[in-house]
Amino acid sequence: MKVNKIIYWIATVLIAAQFSFSAMMYFVKHDYIKSAYINLGFPIWIIHPLATAKIFALTVILIRQSKVLKEWAYAGLFFNALLAFFAHLMIQDGQYVLPAVALITILTSRIFDDKMFKVVKV
Repeated sequence: MKVNKIIYWIATVLIAAQFSFSAMMYFVKHDYIKSAYINLGFPIWIIHPLATAKIFALTVILIRQSKVLKEWAYAGLFFNALLAFFAHLMIQDGQYVLPAVALITILTSRIFDDKMFKVVKV
């Protein structure tokens, strides 16, 4: 049980660090992110809503108050990382490693979240 808890928290902290940094970059280095989105072929109007959604998803995952919202948060982060992975892979800019790491840590956190916080019905 203790190993599961350690794996869960390591994966969850890695997710929080990566997506917090990403959201911060969207606000602080907007011009850099804007040029990256143009290079990837994404609309630039989505930068701020996506940053806000990342922060909201991390908050929901860390607080763990609503199972439904938590599932949506994991799904949103997963699809964001999946889209980033394939977008970077398609334009061959070599930036696909961090999204790949994010995919692995999201799946690990989600799997061990289920093991750690499973509700036992009596």
